[in-house]
Amino acid sequence: MRSVSSPTRRAASSGRRASDSKPAQALARAGLTARGILYILIGWVAILVALGNHSHQADQQGALQLLAAQPFGKVLLWLVGLGFAGYALWRLSQAAYGVPGEGNGAGPRLKALGRAIVYAFFAYLTFKVIMGTAGNTSSKQQDFTASIMHHSGGRWLVGIVGLAIVIAGVLLMIEGIRAKFMKYLRTAQMSPRTRQLVRRLGMIGTTARGLVFAIAGVLVIDAAVTFNASKAGGLDKALLTLRSQPFGEFLLIVVALGLIAFGLYGLAEARWRRV
Repeated sequence: MRSVSSPTRRAASSGRRASDSKPAQALARAGLTARGILYILIGWVAILVALGNHSHQADQQGALQLLAAQPFGKVLLWLVGLGFAGYALWRLSQAAYGVPGEGNGAGPRLKALGRAIVYAFFAYLTFKVIMGTAGNTSSKQQDFTASIMHHSGGRWLVGIVGLAIVIAGVLLMIEGIRAKFMKYLRTAQMSPRTRQLVRRLGMIGTTARGLVFAIAGVLVIDAAVTFNASKAGGLDKALLTLRSQPFGEFLLIVVALGLIAFGLYGLAEARWRRV
């Protein structure tokens, strides 16, 4: 007797086909590779900042500008930008068709949509750097924060956004400490030594990334509480805040090495992630 598939089962099957196809896999791996390269560069810029070199911001834009200054930098930037765009499209397909292994609920779809928006912005920023039209990201963030806080309820909104960033950072730290990211990898294809190395890189890198996010969120909350938008900022501001603490150069170098570890883990994830 012929069985009839339920609409839910057909939708789930459609989602698997949409996001498990070879083009989707290629988009995902290209984006993960680009993310790995970006965090390695951010970590390197942060080390330069710790040593007193302030020629680049210690954030995504500064990392991209550092890459642009290298031989064949524009070619590499095009590859990175296309990688980010591909990753955004992959996450967008998951938002539309469902996330394999996580069901078709609203939560996983919204999470995929959020990541699609973030990496679409990274792609946009990369192409702005290629064209030489990227401004100062930190200043733009502070101006935007100031404009929001001058509206009714704006300080509360900025404070809530800062709290959300802190929570995201803490969750990342927990994920790093507990090595929850390993469930997304095809560990059976790794040798025991490789598995152990990838696990350590992921734990160190994800924890460092979460710490930087949490600091950035605290700065946003502080800006809302003190009604001073200049205290807000992204990665660059968070890392400079670390540098201004006692033993700040040492702390910043440690965190920078953690971000480089995350970048190296990202390259491993591009190779072994289940997509």
